[in-house]
Amino acid sequence: MVYDADGGLAGELRYVLGALAGRHCGLCDITHGRLRRKPTFDDLLCSLDVPVQVWHRNEQTPDVAAFTRGRTPTVVGRLDDGSLVELLDAAQLDACGGDVGRFGVALDAALARAGSTPDRSG
Repeated sequence: MVYDADGGLAGELRYVLGALAGRHCGLCDITHGRLRRKPTFDDLLCSLDVPVQVWHRNEQTPDVAAFTRGRTPTVVGRLDDGSLVELLDAAQLDACGGDVGRFGVALDAALARAGSTPDRSG
């Protein structure tokens, strides 16, 4: 998962200023409340049977950064052969309206399409 924002103090400040100007990141809306990460998002991550990493734009690995260039926020999956696939794009993240439950449903469907069915039994 890649935010449409840079990490670090300067990145956070730029994001806040951008938000005040009307810019937003659909993934940020899903993962964070006003001051901190949503516990329901952390619960969702723990329920997935796939490893998950959440990055700011400037924290991505080189291969993910090359794949996502110009397409953030996004949720990307790594297939068994090592290739990358976009699971959810910015419009799909926006459609979740900041709701973790709706995001979970969209992510489940995207994982199923990519061939990785989530197991929420644990």
